[in-house]
Amino acid sequence: MKKLTPAWLQQLPLQELQTVTPVSGGDINEAYQLTTKRGARYFLKVQPGRGKAFFDHEVEGLDLIGQVATVPTVIASGEIETDGYLILQWIETGNGDQFELGQMLAHVHQQQEQRFGLDHDFRLGRFPKVNQWQSNWATFFIQQRLQPLAQLAQQKGRWNQPRSAALTLIKQQLQAYATTHGIKASLLHGDLWAGNALFNHQHQPLLIDPDVYYGDREFDLGITTVFGGFTAAFYSGYQSVYPCRPGIEARLPWYRFYYVLMHVVLFGESYGTYLDQISSKLLNEGQQFS
Repeated sequence: MKKLTPAWLQQLPLQELQTVTPVSGGDINEAYQLTTKRGARYFLKVQPGRGKAFFDHEVEGLDLIGQVATVPTVIASGEIETDGYLILQWIETGNGDQFELGQMLAHVHQQQEQRFGLDHDFRLGRFPKVNQWQSNWATFFIQQRLQPLAQLAQQKGRWNQPRSAALTLIKQQLQAYATTHGIKASLLHGDLWAGNALFNHQHQPLLIDPDVYYGDREFDLGITTVFGGFTAAFYSGYQSVYPCRPGIEARLPWYRFYYVLMHVVLFGESYGTYLDQISSKLLNEGQQFS
């Protein structure tokens, strides 16, 4: 972990900083709780050596999602000694109603574009993402998400025949489905596992750490099913605002495959068994898809 020196900390746009405490902040960034002499608390993310641009995408995502949902308040972002930083208002977490969380996500997905993608790429992460606009969801997801990720897996020696066969099947199913069904380009959170959805002490749901772009809203829903943490009430709340097209259970495995493959690429074969289970299920049930 980077040592935040007094000289480094003095360059933050905060007055009377008193304590700096390392906290859990995910696998990508270093994270700290900051307190001031006046008792104010902040959440600081640091990305050593990556510059201000590293957090620009997250700030944009919070701004886009924050137009219709509750998100952390951005205090400042910038660069100190080549290190990117982002300061957010500290969130005191609590419990809340997952039905309301599902409704909130549905409102996010109702923010739509004419095309799939975003007006800029995000190439600073461990999996660089090309967000070039596309008129077809299958083209975007296959060419700018699935195939680049599969290539990385191959380069790392984390690929096998069942995974390759599952990828081929997903591409065939997705292309056929996109040709016959109108998929709308919804604003996506982009990384919606349970750790990125929480409640504050006022019981309000919040969405944090977005990786936004415009895509198939079922992508976000598929991610929610990978590691659990979302209850039946969450999906009921979502359906009450923005019902899904019938047959969604047959389509969500496309996005589970992608998300678990990303974990295999980033973190290794500890996720390989799960990916192979998804691949096997896809291949066994492939003929039933319509």
